[in-house]
Amino acid sequence: MTKLPLAHVYRGKVRDLYEVDHDRLLIVASDRISVFDVVLEDEIPDKGRVLTGIASFWFDETADVVPNHVISCDPTDFPETAGPDVAGRAMLVRTTRPIRLECIARGYLFGGAWSEYRERGTVQGRPMPAGMQEAERLPEPLFTPTTKAETGHDQPLSDREAAELVGADRFEQLRDMTLALYRLGAERAAARGVILADTKVEFGEVDGELLLIDEILTPDSSRYWPADEYRVGASPPSFDKQYVRDYYLRTGWDRQTTPAPRLPDDVITGTRARYVEAYELLTERSFDEWFAPE
Repeated sequence: MTKLPLAHVYRGKVRDLYEVDHDRLLIVASDRISVFDVVLEDEIPDKGRVLTGIASFWFDETADVVPNHVISCDPTDFPETAGPDVAGRAMLVRTTRPIRLECIARGYLFGGAWSEYRERGTVQGRPMPAGMQEAERLPEPLFTPTTKAETGHDQPLSDREAAELVGADRFEQLRDMTLALYRLGAERAAARGVILADTKVEFGEVDGELLLIDEILTPDSSRYWPADEYRVGASPPSFDKQYVRDYYLRTGWDRQTTPAPRLPDDVITGTRARYVEAYELLTERSFDEWFAPE
C-alpha cells in the first residue's frame, strides 16, 4: 500500500484512496497488477504512472461527452502532506457516491463474451449471428453491465436486472454514456493504429449529478489490440494485462490457489513495455514527459 500522512479510506486491487477533506479524495495508482481477481505478489514498474497518465488524457478528451470527477493531476495542487512520491500516479478528485454497477461496452467477441457465444450463441443473453469467430467485430457495440463485487467475481446482469438495481432512467443514462465513451475511444484509438476491443467504466453521483469516476480507457480497464497485428479467430496481441493472463493460462495455474506463481522477469519487463507503448500510442506523447520523478 502507498503510505501517506492522509486518512486512508480504501484499498483496491490497484488504487489507494485517501481523504483530503469532506468533498475531495486523492487517488493513488500503485504498480500492483491483478489477474483473474487475484492481486499478484510481483509489481509492474511504472504501471501506476501509465494508468494515471492515460486516464488523465482520456478524462480531458471526453469531458465534453461525460462530466468527470477529476479536479487536478498536477502534484502542485495536491495537499503538501502527499509528498513528491505520488507525482504522475495520483489524481485529486471530487468525492462521489459510487453507483454499484460495472458499465462495460464491447465492440468485439472476446473474453467472457466469446465463452458465452461458444456455449449458447449469445452475448449477455442477446442472440448473435451464427458462425462468428473469436475476436470478430460485433454487429454493433453492446452494453453488458455486471455487478460490482467487493470480493470475488462480478456477475453478468441482463438489462432488466441492471435497471432494477439502479432504476430505469439511471440505467438508460449509464448505458448511453458508456456506449458514447466507447465509440469515442474506439474512433480516436483507431486513428492511432489501435483497436479498442472493449472497456469498463464506473460512475458516481454528487447532488444527483452523474460523473465518470475512477479510471477511463486504461490498459487495466480496456482491451487494446495493435490494428496491424489483428486477426479474426485468435487472441490478438495486446497492450493490456492480457499478456499476463496468457502467461498464466500457459502455466496451468488453477486461478484459485494463492498466492499465484511468481512472474518471470521477462514477463514483468514485457508487460511494462506494453503499458508504456499504450501510453505513447494513445496520447501521442513521450512517457518520459509524464510528471517524471526528479
